[in-house]
Amino acid sequence: MEALKVLILMGSKSDMPVMEKAAAVLDEFGVSYKTLVRSAHRTPEATMQAVKDAEEAGCKVFICGAGMAAHLAGVVCSKTVKPVIGVPIASGPLQGEDALHSTVMMPPGMPVATVGINAAKNAGLLAVQILAQTDAELTGKLLADRRTQAEAILAE
Repeated sequence: MEALKVLILMGSKSDMPVMEKAAAVLDEFGVSYKTLVRSAHRTPEATMQAVKDAEEAGCKVFICGAGMAAHLAGVVCSKTVKPVIGVPIASGPLQGEDALHSTVMMPPGMPVATVGINAAKNAGLLAVQILAQTDAELTGKLLADRRTQAEAILAE
């Protein structure tokens, strides 16, 4: 069995429709991953344990999606030196603006790569790009994907 490469975390089961887009990208590129619901606020100990367990399983990148206060990516970042990608989820009265600011505005020394609101597909692609730095096969798949995108635009 292939070692875990990416852990996808989300703060609530209601975030699943957005975060499934990251999983779909990882499936497309053949990257192993696991998906868990863990809340920075409601299940902090379980969140920290999930990070520890993932690292022990070989995890290289974390993707964290959360709405509103959206501290999940920051909490994960505080427990690992592996890359953390934050996905702000549109929810509540501000429809993701609060989550975007919570995710992107990290203190110095605690970086979280942040994609756009509900942009889990880009989070998945960014995880693949990070992994491709040491994986020539993934690099080739990414280049082929970019060519396909360009061809689709030119064919219009």
